[in-house]
Amino acid sequence: MAEHFPLGLILLFPAIGVVFNLFVGQRAGRTTVGIVGAGVIGAAFVVGAVAFGRLLGLPTGGALTSTLWPWIEAGAFKVDVALRFDALTAVMVLVVSGVGMLIHIYSSGYMAEDGDYARFFTYMNLFVLSMLTLVLADNLLLMFVGWEGVGLCSYLLIAFWYTNPEYAYNGRKAFIVNRVGDAAFILGILTTVWVGATHGLWTLNFVELRQHIAWFGPATATMICVLLFIGATGKSAQIPLYIWLPDAMVGPTPVSALIHAATMVTAGVYMVARLNFLYLLSPDAMELVATVGTITCIFAATIAITQPDIKRVLAYSTISQLGYMFLAVGVGAFSAGIFHLMTHAFFKSLLFLCAGSVIHGMGGEQDMNKMGGLASKMPITCTTMWIATLAIAAVPPFAGFFSKDMILSGAYTSGHFGLWLLGLITAGFTGLYMFRLMFMTFHGESRVEPERAHHLHESPPVMTLPLMALALLCVIGGWVQLPEGWLWGGSFSRFLSGSVGIFKPALEASDLGLSILSLAVSLTGALIAYIFYIRYPGLPTYLAWRAKAIYQLLLEKYYIDQIYDALVSRPLFFIAQYVLFKGLDYYTIDGLVNGTGTTVEASGDAVRRFETGNVQHYALIYLIGAVGIAAFYLYLVMR
Repeated sequence: MAEHFPLGLILLFPAIGVVFNLFVGQRAGRTTVGIVGAGVIGAAFVVGAVAFGRLLGLPTGGALTSTLWPWIEAGAFKVDVALRFDALTAVMVLVVSGVGMLIHIYSSGYMAEDGDYARFFTYMNLFVLSMLTLVLADNLLLMFVGWEGVGLCSYLLIAFWYTNPEYAYNGRKAFIVNRVGDAAFILGILTTVWVGATHGLWTLNFVELRQHIAWFGPATATMICVLLFIGATGKSAQIPLYIWLPDAMVGPTPVSALIHAATMVTAGVYMVARLNFLYLLSPDAMELVATVGTITCIFAATIAITQPDIKRVLAYSTISQLGYMFLAVGVGAFSAGIFHLMTHAFFKSLLFLCAGSVIHGMGGEQDMNKMGGLASKMPITCTTMWIATLAIAAVPPFAGFFSKDMILSGAYTSGHFGLWLLGLITAGFTGLYMFRLMFMTFHGESRVEPERAHHLHESPPVMTLPLMALALLCVIGGWVQLPEGWLWGGSFSRFLSGSVGIFKPALEASDLGLSILSLAVSLTGALIAYIFYIRYPGLPTYLAWRAKAIYQLLLEKYYIDQIYDALVSRPLFFIAQYVLFKGLDYYTIDGLVNGTGTTVEASGDAVRRFETGNVQHYALIYLIGAVGIAAFYLYLVMR
């Protein structure tokens, strides 16, 4: 059942913010820019909440729809700018706009002294507008418009301080890596059109594709799903296209919270969940998604345990947590993946904003080796970050416990024992690197440089109030999906069932036993962190010296950037500079053109020697010509 609703308002408000801050912001003043920038996102959240209330009154599987205007009509092919608000969209819209609003409020304090204040909020509003377009789209082509929009905005925001060459480079790196994935995504869209067209289905509308899914055979579905998933590995930072995300840390910290928690990086997970009917046709594609997600999950977690930069730890944590989400959707537990997407938005945005608060209080310092003992100086930041840490470490009753438990249970009961075991081990690494971060930053002896210690302070209320709101969500956000039989247990899965179906486990397992085991592994990682960084703080240095090769391998992120540079970047630059530019363009194409010009110039110069303007020369040439002609005729006569 579908009901009409003015969904365009959800997009209109951020669009107003973009136009206002772009054209009026510099003259309107910082206060006005901040109010408008956060206010329009808040207005979008209110409209989304009203739409959510209306959706709850519809039967399971119902949706709100709105067609804004016709877009493409080419023969039988037709695509409209149309929006659809179902259960899956509702979760995404509320998360993107709700968390996005809190990040915007925080940004008004964090960026208060920046010279490009209006430009920053223009990009932030445009980013949220693009993400809302992506999740509200009722067809694959309009989704791709939002998909490309968040890619563009990530480049603009990562390279926001573009006068720094490193920051500008990292922005370009993010843009180019995402273009690699997007090329495959486009091929996936074109293949979908081609398959539908062969059966007379000239549309990319999700509902119509689901209704005619029988026309897509397993082989074709595998091709489409793999191509689309390659695009997802770029947007959602999975192996092999994850390399842009850690370097995105050079952008302002609110950008990290927005990109890495609530918006862009979750786009790939949302796409797989939205096209679940297509992925379910291809067990091979599902296996690929689950395997890549799990490998990425543990791979990134091992890197995070050695990084000294507080934001880079959180960046690799994001990559790891996204791997959990792909593990969930890859084994068919789509609701578990979306549930973790939601809880991750709460605790990861809080972690980044707390990190920004620490950096703000430390005058720009990000190295945890130069922190320690900050709890007494920044009590609100410390307390809220501890709540987020307990949530990501899956400690009950915090939000991450319920969602991560649901993912591991789905992996186990689907028969993927190897993937479940790797996910379980990753839970231990998560506890280790997050408690390490907390202990190195807020506890133990202070290692703060004297000149910074005098300026340590808690952040202003405009920054700490969003921290408190997110901390509350980290506590209660997971309660919407209590275990079956507990009060409203399983309500989140039932709500999503109309959009992503119901997970059907292949095996029986004790949920309580799996939960206890997962919690024990996570707390073991936390205990190791306590021993290393509080009880015996010299032990990490000793172990790093004893296992120098392993430590250096993790510290250098398995040398993946260097490998990419040697195998991809340098060969491409060599081909571009020496083969295409010098060999083809300069010597061949330019050589032919310049050679033609040189030949004409030389021939003209030769002829010019005879065109001297001297009458005697012309008479001599005339005489020589006349003698030559006479000689020729005499020769003919004498024969």
